[in-house]
Amino acid sequence: MSLRIQEPRAPKISDAAPVGGLVSVAVPAPASEIRRFLQKRGSSGMADSTFRWVMLICALSIFAIVGLIATELVMSSKLTLVKFGWKFFVGSSWDPVNNDFGALPFIYGTLVSSLVALALAVPLAIGVAVFLTEMCPKALRGILSFLTELLAAIPSVVYGLWAIFVLVPLLRGYVNPVLIKLLGWTGLFVPPDFGIGMFAAGVILAIMILPIISSLTREVMTAVPHAQREAVLALGATRWEMIRMGVLRNARIGIVGSVILGLGRALGETMAVAMVIGSSPTISKSLLAPASTMASVIANEFAEASDDTYRSALIEIGLALFLVTIVVNIFARLLVWAVTRGTPARAA
Repeated sequence: MSLRIQEPRAPKISDAAPVGGLVSVAVPAPASEIRRFLQKRGSSGMADSTFRWVMLICALSIFAIVGLIATELVMSSKLTLVKFGWKFFVGSSWDPVNNDFGALPFIYGTLVSSLVALALAVPLAIGVAVFLTEMCPKALRGILSFLTELLAAIPSVVYGLWAIFVLVPLLRGYVNPVLIKLLGWTGLFVPPDFGIGMFAAGVILAIMILPIISSLTREVMTAVPHAQREAVLALGATRWEMIRMGVLRNARIGIVGSVILGLGRALGETMAVAMVIGSSPTISKSLLAPASTMASVIANEFAEASDDTYRSALIEIGLALFLVTIVVNIFARLLVWAVTRGTPARAA
């Protein structure tokens, strides 16, 4: 439907009508709101163009930030990149005295501690989210939700102090002996047991990423339409089948996304892990043995790195952490594609 604006015409004498011997002239109506809008629209072109360029600069700044970080890491670690090459990432020796460096023990510690954290945190976080969404009484739901989100606001160093004084003695005195007795045959839990080590780091990481995964999973489950639940129950399904097929299946993409965010937090965590992992540049199959992660070794040793090669090696470990993060995100994209079968999610 087209809108045609009629130009107001000037009054004519012929339009005048005598009223009581006087001549009345028809006064043209003021310009309509549409006309004034069209008149102003021509002057707003500069504002639209400026806004578009500002938004484009904001988007391109993300590429600039990532590029600057990568450039600085490469330039600052150029000394060890030239000296060791790609062998730095597969070497297992870490000897600052003889300037012999390899980042494999720290890459191994980072990946293993993060996987242990996910193995412990994901089932618990999903269980908390299911309880809060589907089973929790309304009077208790607000309190539990607040406490769960409060865990995400606790500083990392507080987690580390709590782990040193509470978690480590608890693991050393009660949990680890049971794991050694039951699962020692796997080689994952063998003496000596110092309390600190890879398993302690994995447990504290699991506690730290639990509120992230739980909160996001709860939000995704809440977004599932209530009609989905009623439809599954109407078909004769049990409550567990309703949660499994009507809720979790529809929320699986969001759950995978929450797990990815939790993994990102676990990979980059520094202080809490540095305080309980033991700071040992070794590779051990046992989860009870001391180890180090890429973030923890940078935090522990960067201040005492007086040699240029030593400092360059630590910065290159930061580059390795940067590359590991990229690889994990690529893997996460592939995982999301596998979950969705390469098709976009359909609106409920």
